[in-house]
Amino acid sequence: MKAPEFTLPNAEGKSISLSDYRGKRVVLYFYPKDSTPGCTTEACDFRDAHADFAAKNTVILGVSADSAKRHQNFIAKYELPFELLSDTDHTVCEAYDVWQLKKNYGKEYHGIVRSTFLIDEDGELIHEWRDVKVKDHVASALAYIDQLN
Repeated sequence: MKAPEFTLPNAEGKSISLSDYRGKRVVLYFYPKDSTPGCTTEACDFRDAHADFAAKNTVILGVSADSAKRHQNFIAKYELPFELLSDTDHTVCEAYDVWQLKKNYGKEYHGIVRSTFLIDEDGELIHEWRDVKVKDHVASALAYIDQLN
């Protein structure tokens, strides 16, 4: 199945499209919020494995509803070597069905359900991880890609 195409601004406001990465695999991960504990751990895990993904012709793109300015701060603080994209109106989150009703301490609200998608060199969605638990997730994604080679 074709992955939903999108164009979103990165931390510098430059438009980034999924189609920009044809010829490479894309790990597209959606996360709730910059600088929160789970999201920081996940981003740093992707950072630490960045060279391993790159060696497998795979780029990493992170998506949240945060502003470009928040992304700039997050990238700078944790030295993230990959693009973070701003989906402030949730359009792409909705296209990937990760913008959902959540419950926390008895409150209901809409937000991003932590999810990761693997897209092949031709833009086909080949694997998805939904409702991700951060611990060991990046290693699991890398192991999945290893078995494709």
